[in-house]
Amino acid sequence: MEEREDGGVRGASGRRGRGELESDVLAALWAADGPLTAGQVREALPGDLAYTTVLTILSRLYDKEMLVRHREGRGYAYEPVRDEASHTAQRMRSLLEGGSDREAVLARFVSELSEQDEHVLHQLLSGHARAEDDHSGGRA
Repeated sequence: MEEREDGGVRGASGRRGRGELESDVLAALWAADGPLTAGQVREALPGDLAYTTVLTILSRLYDKEMLVRHREGRGYAYEPVRDEASHTAQRMRSLLEGGSDREAVLARFVSELSEQDEHVLHQLLSGHARAEDDHSGGRA
């Protein structure tokens, strides 16, 4: 196994791990200013992937309803349904819902936050509580 710069691990064959190519394709689409064709996605990805490989990944993501596509010439241009933050939040929520002890998972998550992330989370929760008070008219 070989560790990559982004913290991922690549097998001895040099192949990407399961789901890694989908993540790379999504990252390329999130970084773009608009929809991209399969060829444009291929150019944005590291390495020398076959066009058909990129097309397969785009089709899979489209089938999973993670992408929308628009006709462009004889092919399609693709763009993500959600932005990166929304996608990541949905994945976190899904993982949390899959655990048997939500409180333990949340406690562990919070205990492993950096001081800066803990501060941001506290600010977000404080703002959420104030917004709830505003909507309920201050009623508890």
